[in-house]
Amino acid sequence: MLVILGSVNADLLFKVEKLPAPGETVLCPSYAMAPGGKGSNQAAAAAKAGAATRFVGHLGDDAYGPVVRSLLVQAGIDTGGLARSKRPTAIAVIGVDATGENAIIVASGANLDTHAGQVEDALLGPSTTLLCQNEIRMTETAAVLARGKARGARTLLNLAPAGPLPDGLLDTLDFLIVNEIEARMAAGDAAGEPLALARRLARAHDLVCVVTLGAEGAIAVGPGGGWRVGSLRIEPVDTTGAGDAFVGVLAAALDQGRTLPEALHRASLAAGLSCLAIGAQSAQPDAAMIESRLGELSAPTPLD
Repeated sequence: MLVILGSVNADLLFKVEKLPAPGETVLCPSYAMAPGGKGSNQAAAAAKAGAATRFVGHLGDDAYGPVVRSLLVQAGIDTGGLARSKRPTAIAVIGVDATGENAIIVASGANLDTHAGQVEDALLGPSTTLLCQNEIRMTETAAVLARGKARGARTLLNLAPAGPLPDGLLDTLDFLIVNEIEARMAAGDAAGEPLALARRLARAHDLVCVVTLGAEGAIAVGPGGGWRVGSLRIEPVDTTGAGDAFVGVLAAALDQGRTLPEALHRASLAAGLSCLAIGAQSAQPDAAMIESRLGELSAPTPLD
């Protein structure tokens, strides 16, 4: 089973010709509401990819809460770990321009109440994959990852958005998933190259470090060697959820017992496919689509 402790939002999506500059107002004809937040985005991607996925977090006792919960259930997620908060449901305001670029503001709301104690010990064991991000309180993320590691779960952290790490956190991980900026923060090296940083982090903390490289794909380095995968060549419509699609499908594939190269292949393909429509979760591919289109992306190759 894949267990995800993390954030869940009501995303308000605005398709605009161009993103506003400071002090500028731009108009668009309409907007859409959809579930979001890195935690629930990754849970939806994993569930659609075929993994048994339990999401743990908080929704507000407001009009958005029941709607978001219902949409997560429709995505195939076990929402039994979603608690109710007196705070409002978290809201993300997302502008997406004509090129697919985005700008996002998030009000954390109920996500501030999410805590490690919501994940029962019974869920943490050798048959569990535990995935976290950095949109809830880091102290709670660190606590649940330490418990998961101690109980034999496979532990993954997507350090997004980038932020300071508590001492010892990286040593509780089996997988660290970062972009280039996050890799530099994790390694404490503002000028490091992605491959060198990945190798350093993998050696220092006995983990697999996966670095996503946007249009260049991704690399993964661990004790057993390293791999590089490219990206699907597309004309993006909305890049908002690409990173979360990558992480969720990677975690799902690992939980299903696939090898690291197989997981990277599926994750990179899913990230590309998720950019072909607007919305972080509505655009995510399901397992059948991933399998049917694997041949459009070359399999990962070993790093030198």
